[in-house]
Amino acid sequence: MSNLKSEFSRRKFIGASLGAVASVSLVGLNPTRVLAQDEKKPSEGKMVERTLGRTGLKVPVISMGAGAASDPGLVVEAFERGVRLFDTASSYQYGRNEQMVGNGLKKTGQREKAIIVTKTHAPEQRANLTPAEHKAKVAKAVDASLRRLKTDYIDVLLVHSLDDPATAKDQGIIDAMIAVKESGKVKFIGTSTHSHMADIVNASVEAKVWDVVLTSVNFTLADDPALLKSINNAAAKGVGIIGMKTQAGGARFPNPETLKNYDGDVINRAALKWALSHESITTTIPGFSNFEHLRKNVAVGANLAYSEEELKFLSDNKMTLGFEFCRQCGVCLASCPKGVDVPTLMRTHMYATQYGDFEKAKYTLSKIPNVQSIGSCGSCDACVAKCTNSVNIPRKIGDLSSIYS
Repeated sequence: MSNLKSEFSRRKFIGASLGAVASVSLVGLNPTRVLAQDEKKPSEGKMVERTLGRTGLKVPVISMGAGAASDPGLVVEAFERGVRLFDTASSYQYGRNEQMVGNGLKKTGQREKAIIVTKTHAPEQRANLTPAEHKAKVAKAVDASLRRLKTDYIDVLLVHSLDDPATAKDQGIIDAMIAVKESGKVKFIGTSTHSHMADIVNASVEAKVWDVVLTSVNFTLADDPALLKSINNAAAKGVGIIGMKTQAGGARFPNPETLKNYDGDVINRAALKWALSHESITTTIPGFSNFEHLRKNVAVGANLAYSEEELKFLSDNKMTLGFEFCRQCGVCLASCPKGVDVPTLMRTHMYATQYGDFEKAKYTLSKIPNVQSIGSCGSCDACVAKCTNSVNIPRKIGDLSSIYS
């Protein structure tokens, strides 16, 4: 997509003035909410709640993405401030993150009021397995997660990081997940994805077994109607939707040009509110690794109406385009003469330079079969010409090269 077309799409999506409200409503925003008339502000400190699809679980709209956190005290304070859903994964910090979440919830003494979402059976774990091997591996992984989480059940277990819609319908994986659900060790099952999101959300619905889908969604994807339509369809069919990557990888560490024009807190709030303006999204899991970020994110959940400054940011095409969010669509792959795994490198870049989570970045990088692909980029710009979101891919790969060389 050219810069001109991308700018036009965003301008159509959210206008620079209140006169653009009619355009906003075309892609899922509630127009009255944009004008701050629809959302009734709850009592002080209480977050808006929504129901997570057919699970029936009542969830505040701001949950905790725990992946970058290491202090169980954060879990305790998040719980005290009204957070009830805590997202982790068996691979985060090589299992230590699940331990941290478990330790924090144990300190609250109220495990039964918390919702633990964890992920397992990542791409490298599920590759080339027979149905029997899927079942054995998932069962073993669940037992290990239960020990680390210090609990006897997991509320929601997700298949980690789907990048192919066929995986959502893989009968061996489905049977393995149903087995742990039927055992009582897992209450609900689902999928997670940050690439080919629309196709994978749709496939998850079509499989008719998944209770929840965790998907990337943020304001830089406003001109992706297929994604928003798939999310609405899933919610209509009773599949609970959790939004991740809601700050587009840039609200915490905005680029210098953005920081000159907008306060980081404005960006953070606007990004979260944009995702939650789609009522099909039950909750979001912004990652916070310190108490300041925790408090600021939780505060958003009590009133989802935009301020004038937040609307101004979302209406500023130059700023939103500057986030250069990689959609993980994979269109660039065929254009690379050296076969560089561009999407995974872009995700690594986001974790390292925008999240400041070097451990997660290194783990992601380690999953690329040919790690030397960083140095293999010849900066020919063939990928840039194909990119659907105008990302300066060679520059970002260059950033990684300087970090990990």
